[in-house]
Amino acid sequence: MTHQTILVVDDDPKIRTLLRNLLEDDGFAVLEAENADEVRRIIDTETINLMTLDVHLGADNGIELAREIRQTAQMPIIMVSGRDDVIDRVVGLEVGADDYITKPFHVREVIARIRSVLRRSAATAAATSPDPSRDPGDDAAATGTYFTFDGMVANIDRFELTDRKGEDCDLTSGDFRLLSVFLERPGRVLSRDQLMDLTGGLEWSPLDRTIDNQVARLRKKIERDPSKPRLIRTVRGIGYSFACDVGTL
Repeated sequence: MTHQTILVVDDDPKIRTLLRNLLEDDGFAVLEAENADEVRRIIDTETINLMTLDVHLGADNGIELAREIRQTAQMPIIMVSGRDDVIDRVVGLEVGADDYITKPFHVREVIARIRSVLRRSAATAAATSPDPSRDPGDDAAATGTYFTFDGMVANIDRFELTDRKGEDCDLTSGDFRLLSVFLERPGRVLSRDQLMDLTGGLEWSPLDRTIDNQVARLRKKIERDPSKPRLIRTVRGIGYSFACDVGTL
C-alpha cells in the first residue's frame, strides 16, 4: 500500500511527536523538520504530498519559508500558528498556503483539514493534467470551461484568470475557489456559512472573519476600484452576492 507523505514542520518536538502519532495512526507516512534548512533538504530529496508549517518557526519565518517554497514547489501547505492572528492568517493565505490551523487544535480537525486539502489538490491536478485517452486535437476537451465577466476570462478547470488587459492574474488556490463559487452562482446571495462550505472550509464561529478577509483579497484582484466594489456585493447581515453578468465560452 502506498502511503501519502506529510512533512510536519515545527520547532516544538512535542507538537511534532503529537502530529506524527496522529497522522501515522491515520495511515499517513510522516517526515519531520524543525527549521528551514531541514525543510529545504527534505523537499529536495523526498516526495511530499502535503506540509504542515508552523508560522513562528524559531529563528526562521514560516511565512517567508512558504513564499520561498511556492516559487519552486506546488505541494499543499497548511499553516499552523500558536496565535489566532488575523494578519498571520491573511498573509499566510496570500503567499499560497492552502489552509490555516491555530493552536491549540483538536486532533480530528487536523486530520479533516489535511484530507480536505489533499482532495482539493488531487482534483486540481486531475483537471490540469492531460488525459492520454483524449485526441490531442480535441480543443474542447483540452481547454476546459471558461467564464467571462466584466472584461475578464476565467478557466475554472485550469485555475487561470485573464484580466482586462489580457494578462494573467495571480490568484492563490483559495482566491480561485472563492471566485469559482461566485461565477457558478451569479446573482445569488450566499451566506458566510455557505461560502465556507462551498470553498471547502470547515465549521466556523460567528467571530471568524476568514471569508471576509478572502473576499477583501479577491476584490483587490478583480474589482476596478476595490474601495468601491461593484462585482462582489456585500449583503449586510447575510453575506455576499456576485452582482455581475457571467457568460461562458
